[in-house]
Amino acid sequence: MGERFGFYTMMAILVLFLQAKFGLSAEKAGGIYSWFYFSIYALALLGGILADSTKKYKLVILSGIIIMFAGYIIMAVPGMTLTITVIGLMTIALGNGLFKGNLQAVVGQMYDDPKYSKLRDTAFMIFYMGINVGAFFAPFAANGMRNWWLRTNGFLHDGSVPSLCHQYINGTLADTAIFQQLADKVNISGPVTDLGAFANSYLEVFSRGYNYAFGIAAGAMVLSLLVYIIFNKFLPNKEVKAAAVAAEKIDFRSIPLIAAVVAIGVTAFGLHFIRQVGWARGFAFGLFAGFVTWIILTSRKEERARITSLVLVFIVVVFFWMSFHQNGLTLTLYARDYTVKQVGEFTNLFFTLPSMLAVIAAIAGIVILFFKGLKKGTKAIGGILFLLASWFILFFTIGFDPTTLLGRLFNQFSASNAIEPEVFQSFNPLFIVALTFPVMGAFAWLNRKGKEPSTPKKIGIGMIIASLGFIVVLIASVGAPSPESLNGLPAADSDRVCPYWLISSYLVLTIAELFLSPMGLSFVSKVAPSRFQGLMQ
Repeated sequence: MGERFGFYTMMAILVLFLQAKFGLSAEKAGGIYSWFYFSIYALALLGGILADSTKKYKLVILSGIIIMFAGYIIMAVPGMTLTITVIGLMTIALGNGLFKGNLQAVVGQMYDDPKYSKLRDTAFMIFYMGINVGAFFAPFAANGMRNWWLRTNGFLHDGSVPSLCHQYINGTLADTAIFQQLADKVNISGPVTDLGAFANSYLEVFSRGYNYAFGIAAGAMVLSLLVYIIFNKFLPNKEVKAAAVAAEKIDFRSIPLIAAVVAIGVTAFGLHFIRQVGWARGFAFGLFAGFVTWIILTSRKEERARITSLVLVFIVVVFFWMSFHQNGLTLTLYARDYTVKQVGEFTNLFFTLPSMLAVIAAIAGIVILFFKGLKKGTKAIGGILFLLASWFILFFTIGFDPTTLLGRLFNQFSASNAIEPEVFQSFNPLFIVALTFPVMGAFAWLNRKGKEPSTPKKIGIGMIIASLGFIVVLIASVGAPSPESLNGLPAADSDRVCPYWLISSYLVLTIAELFLSPMGLSFVSKVAPSRFQGLMQ
């Protein structure tokens, strides 16, 4: 949970930080984002091989946490060059590669005992829900730190201003009147008389606020490290059980390695010269082809059927995660550039942490109050929770506060409230936490009826549902001006869509994710040969 909090704190702001700090175009910032994610998945192969070959899963996980902490520290230091920033990202990717897949392998090992094997799917669902609790709070933490630093230095947030600042400094701004209007709006002390000085100051403060948000991610890693050190003794000790078993070792024979290198080269050359995708992307596809070649040739006869099944699943889910990870790139840019910046009182309930928690508490109270089988005392607690949460909601929206207590702690919403693009990334983990148990219940009900889909079928259904999530955004984008037609200027309010389009898209994508990801993790832990558990996660 702590590690995911740190990771998603960074992911909520990464592309926005790269553009604000270095003035990168969406294409260049997106390229860095894409290679960062590629590195995470590529280095997970290294982490898996290292853990599977040594059987020291706990040590590899611990190393990953420490390396990620170092990467976040690099990102948190203000004034770093783009090169140093990329080094920081690659450091985080290395740590993540050592950590994430191997932790999931350890979770699977907890249910290798036949007594608990039936609980594996449920365990991965709960595990998945738990890590998303941390991910839910992450965008609010990043957003809150950035906004606090802006206010401390006399500024307000507007996502369109950093780009205009860079254009003004570079002499490429098409319309200074719009820049002047927005500069006056975000400058707390009043109208701006020197746009050049304002542009430099705003960019420095804006990007430094993001640096401090990366510092929050580093702090989360310290917490994760402490929790892991204290409680890792309760995790299965795979290295002890398998230390003397030669059959558990990964064979690094020359023929599979040579074949993998050939597959990488042929794929990279072929895609570069035939499809003209470029060397970099050709190598990325080649690495996957090399991995598939190596893992199949390395597997033993009795393992090959299971390995082949896993490879087929991997080929399918590549397309899901390729689409899903647009949440930190194109969907975040869409939230900033094509979604309204101001919302009314009710909608703003979903864009501040106190009001969002009040909404969650109210829903939880209703569920407890009307859920069958609970004791009267528990139902009474649910009713009290609902009433208290409703009081908060009424205060935020209409100012209902007979005790004047809430007015001393919070501000009532106005008719027009600013929202920030980072917060949209909290909806996916929120929906995961909210929908995990209903989805588990639906699968359990289908299982009792003998109609529960197999894991591969669930993954296929998830892929279809995911496509619907992007159709929602596609419909919302009909008639929107292209970035080229805007010529570097922000879209007019009349060209922006209401936030419920993006929220709906995240809801559909989350349902797809619940069909695919936790089930996929459980499937891999069940099917993967013991000596490949970390690698195949």
